[in-house]
Amino acid sequence: MRQRLAHRRVAEGTGQGVWIAFGGVADQPWLRLLRPGFRHCFAALGDEAGWTVLEPLSGRLLVARLPVAGSFDLPSFYRRAGLRVLGPFTPGEPAPRHLPPLAPFSCVALCRALLGPGAPAAWTPFQLYRGLGGIVPEKNRRT
Repeated sequence: MRQRLAHRRVAEGTGQGVWIAFGGVADQPWLRLLRPGFRHCFAALGDEAGWTVLEPLSGRLLVARLPVAGSFDLPSFYRRAGLRVLGPFTPGEPAPRHLPPLAPFSCVALCRALLGPGAPAAWTPFQLYRGLGGIVPEKNRRT
């Protein structure tokens, strides 16, 4: 319990924000089944000290503290690179769990875990994007 409270104090004291980025590159054949432009998502945590990126890759999790100032506008950088970015969101409270989660670990599961128990239910990056309030331009909508 003490560790959870300490985690909450750190998140509240640093003014952390979570940004979720969505992209369309399919580096695995099975990802081509997902909606173009929404085949992967990852998270960036920003605070006054800087940026931490959490990106689940095939077979491993990349966690990197970027060597940029806290004032650097990382979400705009990602938007200029062609990604869709939503946020900032406040990191979620730790959820009490009695059983381990039954869902497989994926990019969507990581982003939902960062957002906490109030995160929208989603299995694919596109479902998460829509659940977080993202709007798809008309030309990219499927009929």
